[in-house]
Amino acid sequence: MSKFSKKRSGTTPSISTASLPDIIFILLFFFMVVTVMRTAELKVRVITPSVTELTKLEEKSLVNYLYIGRPIQKFQSLYGTKPRLQLGDKFADLNEIPLFLEKHRVKVPESKRPRITSSLRVDGDVTMGIVQDTKTQLRKSGQLKVNYSAKKKIGTERY
Repeated sequence: MSKFSKKRSGTTPSISTASLPDIIFILLFFFMVVTVMRTAELKVRVITPSVTELTKLEEKSLVNYLYIGRPIQKFQSLYGTKPRLQLGDKFADLNEIPLFLEKHRVKVPESKRPRITSSLRVDGDVTMGIVQDTKTQLRKSGQLKVNYSAKKKIGTERY
C-alpha cells in the first residue's frame, strides 16, 4: 500500500480587507442617526447657583427640564427683562405646564412613569415668586418629584 500525503502550506491565507470601508461607513451612519442633539435652545439666561452637596440624576431620559431666567439679549425687545419660564424651546405661561408634562409622560414607558423627575434650572438672580408658582403648578399637575439643577462649588472636595 502506498501513502498519499496532501501538501500543506505553512502559512494561513490573509484576511480580505475589501469590506472594511463598508463597515466603517455603516458605523458612521449608525452613530449619525442615533446621536441626539440638544433639543432646546436656551432663550433665557440661566446661571445656576453653586452648591457643596450634589446628587446625580440616574436616568436622564426620565427628566424634563424647566428653565427660569431673564430672556437673553435678542429676546428682550419682544419679552422684556422680567424672569420668564421656558418649556422645551419656547417661552410659556404657567398654565402650559400640564400639557408639557403630559407630552413627556406619553413618551416614557408606563413602568418608568412614576420615576419621572422635573428639574428646575433657575438663574441665581431670579426671585422665588415665579419659582414658587411653577412648583405649585407642578404639584397641581401631579408631578411631585422636583429637583433644582446646580453646579458644584469649586474647592469643596473632602479628603
